[in-house]
Amino acid sequence: MTGDKLLEIEDLHVSVEGRAVLKGVSLSVGEGEIHALFGPNGSGKTTLLNTVIGFSRYKITRGAIYFKGRDITGATIDERARLGVGISFQRPPTIKGVTLRSLISFGSPNLSREEIEKTAAKLDAEEFLDREINAGLSGGEMKRTEMLQIILQSPELVCLDEPESGVDLENMALIGKAARIALGRDSFDGAACRRSIKSRRADYKSGLIITHTGQIMDHLYVDRGHVLMNGEIVCSGNALELLGEIRSHGYTECFRCAGCERSEG
Repeated sequence: MTGDKLLEIEDLHVSVEGRAVLKGVSLSVGEGEIHALFGPNGSGKTTLLNTVIGFSRYKITRGAIYFKGRDITGATIDERARLGVGISFQRPPTIKGVTLRSLISFGSPNLSREEIEKTAAKLDAEEFLDREINAGLSGGEMKRTEMLQIILQSPELVCLDEPESGVDLENMALIGKAARIALGRDSFDGAACRRSIKSRRADYKSGLIITHTGQIMDHLYVDRGHVLMNGEIVCSGNALELLGEIRSHGYTECFRCAGCERSEG
């Protein structure tokens, strides 16, 4: 594993309940980089994120995952979280009898009440702090509470599973703002980000983001994109160019686009 790679996935094969889902995925995310994962439903994108996080139902049958130079293939979820891996789920569960504030305080005991409330205010989420987690919330409201949790967790690798899912245009602006804060880019300017990206890597978090619509990319500069189909990465390259090909030609043709690279070492 190279020194500037925060996350490196090597020849990853994963099965779920005896069914092979990932069939040799290899990719790496450098320090301060954001990568996007594209692909049709059922292609293995969420499986990849959940395997990186460490959910036990996702069985690694071959390959390895490295984080900050350490082999975490067999590490538990809590070990990975302590190392700096975090996730915002596409469909977060409703948890009765537990308030959002108590969950945040349990996961990040060093945070003050003031810090929690100040961050919640940035996402217009103060009213949800003392409510049961996700109970009676709309899709956009759930996403905001998810993003609040990952911001306060402050992981070094931020995994976002379809942050646009179930979010209307008004909430999308807040989700985009939350993603920038979580990734250390709250003063985001696309052109400036491109100019200074190399010199400011140390100030940024890394990200791995699943997106179907690409809306999150209107709010966040993404360094690189990957197309996952049938459990394999068929194409990697410029994220905006890949998204354009997908929108124009669909997934079955996107891997033939000019300048696209087959897989990634």
